[in-house]
Formats: sequence, structure tokens, C-alpha cells
Amino acid sequence: MLSLGIDPGTAIVGYGLVREHNDGSLEAINYGVIRTPAKTPMPERLQTIHESLNTIIEKYQPDRAGVEELFFSRNVTTAITVAQARGVILLTLQNAGLTIAEYKPNMIKQSIAGYGGAGKAQMQEMVRLLLGLEKIPRPDDAADGLAIAITDIHSHRLGGYDLI
Repeated sequence: MLSLGIDPGTAIVGYGLVREHNDGSLEAINYGVIRTPAKTPMPERLQTIHESLNTIIEKYQPDRAGVEELFFSRNVTTAITVAQARGVILLTLQNAGLTIAEYKPNMIKQSIAGYGGAGKAQMQEMVRLLLGLEKIPRPDDAADGLAIAITDIHSHRLGGYDLI
């Protein structure tokens, strides 16, 4: 099974493709980010996200996708723009016919590090270890995309039940 993990954003969308082999081992197939220039109008940024994500889906043909749910505490403006990007991401995945699961940040941390309050450095190191990578994936958003894909695989193994 190949899962595509997505860490939504408007300036940077992180993604990671993780394959689960028959023996249960995990392999990072690809990871990276989709970047949109800051001064670009929002409709153009959303179009870039849509087209870039379509290209990734067409190239790798994932079986399913996991997307991080929106979390914000104070900056409503940022939350609104990220929600717009998230909507485009969800629509793109749906149009590609992928099974989509959404994960809260603490669920991703629980799945990867065993603790819902794990820090970013701990998460990145666990992603590196779980995937047998020599180095921590960079940038951070790409590592987050891989973490989401791993969480999606773990959740799918358990029949889609919450890991918390």
C-alpha cells in the first residue's frame, strides 16, 4: 500500500509518500514541498497547489491519502488561508479517487512518537528511524508529510480506528 501524507499550507505544502511492504516494513518513496510565492494572489497559489498535487498523484499513483486537520489558536487570518488550501487539497484528492483520512496533530504525534505532546525534533527523529533514513527529511514540512503518511498506514492497519 502506498499512502500520500499532506501537511497543508498556503506558502508551503509538505508531502510524503510511504509504502508499506508485505512484511510490514515502511519505505519513503518520495517527499518534498509545494511552494507558492508570498506575493502571488491567493487564487494563483491555490491553483499551483492543485496542479502540483495532481502531478504527484499521477506520477506515484498512491492508494490512499492522509491530511492533517487544521489547528490554530490565535491567528484567524492564517487559519482561513490554510483552510482554503486544505479545501483545494481535499478536492484534488477526492477527484483523484483516493480514500482520504484526516488526522489531528496530536494523533499524528501519538502514532509516530507514542506521545501526543511530542516535540518537533522528536517527531523528525522518529520519522527518520521508522523509515530507515540516513538523515532527518528536510524541510520540516516534508518530514511532517511523511509522518502523516505513516500515521495513515498505522491507522489503516488498525481498521481506521483512532490511535488515541
